[in-house]
Amino acid sequence: MANLINIDGRMKRISQRDIAKILGINVSTVSRALRGVEGVGPELKEKIAQLAKEQGYTPNPFALSLRYDTTRTIGVIVPNVSFSHFAHIVKYLEMEAKKAGYMCIITDSDDKYENEVAIVEHMMSMHVDGIIVCLAQDTTDYSHLFRVKERSVPIVIFDRIADVNLSTVVINDTDSVRQVTHYLIDCGAKRIAFLGGSNRMKQTADRKHGYLEALRERRIPIRKELVKCHNTSFNSGLTDMMDLLDLPEPPDAIIAAHGLLANAAFKAINSRGLRIPEDIALVGYMSDWVSDIMTPRITFVKQNLRDIGGKAFKLLNDQINGDFSVKHIVLKARLELRETTKKIT
Repeated sequence: MANLINIDGRMKRISQRDIAKILGINVSTVSRALRGVEGVGPELKEKIAQLAKEQGYTPNPFALSLRYDTTRTIGVIVPNVSFSHFAHIVKYLEMEAKKAGYMCIITDSDDKYENEVAIVEHMMSMHVDGIIVCLAQDTTDYSHLFRVKERSVPIVIFDRIADVNLSTVVINDTDSVRQVTHYLIDCGAKRIAFLGGSNRMKQTADRKHGYLEALRERRIPIRKELVKCHNTSFNSGLTDMMDLLDLPEPPDAIIAAHGLLANAAFKAINSRGLRIPEDIALVGYMSDWVSDIMTPRITFVKQNLRDIGGKAFKLLNDQINGDFSVKHIVLKARLELRETTKKIT
């Protein structure tokens, strides 16, 4: 049986025309066999089916791709499309895609690994021209992403990434948290707590690493009870924050590594009748408009969502145009001071 078709050493997604060329038959014969139409002998039909299976052929529902092997669509997967952080990134990503003549199929994994895997497979069966994904917080097996790359389908990961040989776009997670921690120490904080998401996420690990590095640099003892890393959800953040406030020596400052966690911390602090920032300071990773509707407004780490979306599409478009080199883009975030941090005496 013929080997997979390779172009410049890369495996090409096989088409009906490729199958016909390998077997030395007409494309129409392959089409009839794969559609179960009469007129193809059983032996040849079996040979076509076997080759299609071996080569990973999947039918393309878009008529355009049958002729040009492109759908002019890209798949975008986010953990929660209703969350403003992801919604804004997708908005800017889609703007750039439209300029280049692509439409986006935007899907929500509900922050679950199994949903992410199913969506990726479905997008592959739709023959999208590329996939851009922000990983679910429980994704630790990346074989579904490697299968995309093995079929030479462009793929980019953004925001929540992994240590894999795929192109990525992310902010300077470690350095940005180091900056926040130094700032809080300079304000007089002695017991800074870190409220993070799942430890399985590289984003959480990197942000926690920056927090711990800053404490070591300032020779402040690391207290394990002040580090809470569980699920990135409001309820989880609320529970963790309540536990922190119940400590014999509760924190005098909080770094919340996600917007939902910052909101949860804000609610928990207020529910105890504590003053922000007089009793406890708060810094969150969140959107500016979310900060601005809170009273007091939350000091936050501002991420350039336009750049995240735009750079993610650019990396994908480069791959679509033949540049399969793996690139890692790190964008700088900055600390925006609001009312939840003041000099702590």
